[in-house]
Amino acid sequence: MVLDYYYILLSAPCRGPMMVAKALGIELNLKKVDLLQREQLKPEFVAINPQHTVPTLVDGDFTLWESKAIIGYLVGQYGKDDSIYPTDPKKRALVDRFLYYDMGLHETFRAWAVSRVTLCKYCFIMPGTARYVSKRYLFFE
Repeated sequence: MVLDYYYILLSAPCRGPMMVAKALGIELNLKKVDLLQREQLKPEFVAINPQHTVPTLVDGDFTLWESKAIIGYLVGQYGKDDSIYPTDPKKRALVDRFLYYDMGLHETFRAWAVSRVTLCKYCFIMPGTARYVSKRYLFFE
């Protein structure tokens, strides 16, 4: 079965479910949503997702948005074992720690950095701030 997936490519929350779908062998019918053109506000998209957010997944007559919920759904609905999302509580907690990391510090850094780079023509990042952000990202290495 092919699932419809509404997304924007540069969004980490959109890419997470895409990676999980690939790992599970799920084919996604990728449908880009251009937020700058306000496509998320078009009546046909609002009919699918009244909160007009991406990512949004449509699996037959079931529609879901929010990346973490989509990831959980894909694993629960299509996962053949617990290799991606363990059933052991301690192992699952370690996966959850990384799964939810972006809800705090990471998302704050990303939003700040993207706004500085894309919206501020003459802005620069202070060397101390750049080192701090780099150190936080190295945590994943």
